[in-house]
Amino acid sequence: MPTLDTLDLKAFVPARDFERSRRFYEALGFTCTWASPDLACFEAGRTAFLLENDYLAIVAENFSLHLLVADVDAWWQRAHDARLADIYGVTLTRPQDRPWGMREFRLTDPSGVTWRIAQPLGTPGPAHGAG
Repeated sequence: MPTLDTLDLKAFVPARDFERSRRFYEALGFTCTWASPDLACFEAGRTAFLLENDYLAIVAENFSLHLLVADVDAWWQRAHDARLADIYGVTLTRPQDRPWGMREFRLTDPSGVTWRIAQPLGTPGPAHGAG
């Protein structure tokens, strides 16, 4: 039986205002590697997602992504320093150690998509020592 190797997996993230969402994700630290009027690919490190110029409130407001990073405090600081909550009217919580073994914070995007950005406890990042 052949192996079922995979090469990639990308989520299609909905955008109510495509250009506003593009600016948001660039301010957060993602790089837009290619774009068309209806779709844009964003990357950070080895992670990528597709921003889709399509919006259905019930989908966006119930859509969650979990991003595992090497230094969650650095990601939070970037989001905080970029004033994402002030400029885009989004939710940005402070990083917390969670009982499920992650240090994480929650961020919503301008369309209501929830991101949980996390670092496993016990993996030292420059800003946060071992858990």
